[in-house]
Amino acid sequence: MPTPRDSMAHEAFVQLSCPECSKTWESTPSELPAHDENFSCPECHATRRMALFTRTDRDLENLKRLQ
Repeated sequence: MPTPRDSMAHEAFVQLSCPECSKTWESTPSELPAHDENFSCPECHATRRMALFTRTDRDLENLKRLQ
């Protein structure tokens, strides 16, 4: 018999950090561009490749894997 936890949608989050202003936040991979596309910080609007905004190598791996 399924438990309430089993029926909950599980979506991974990627930890992000702006290389310019150091703002940190998280987002789902489906809300982000591909790792090799440009992305702009919602705080300071600095634009870099999406991969440069991931906080850790694991976050980058998850972004690539889940898109």
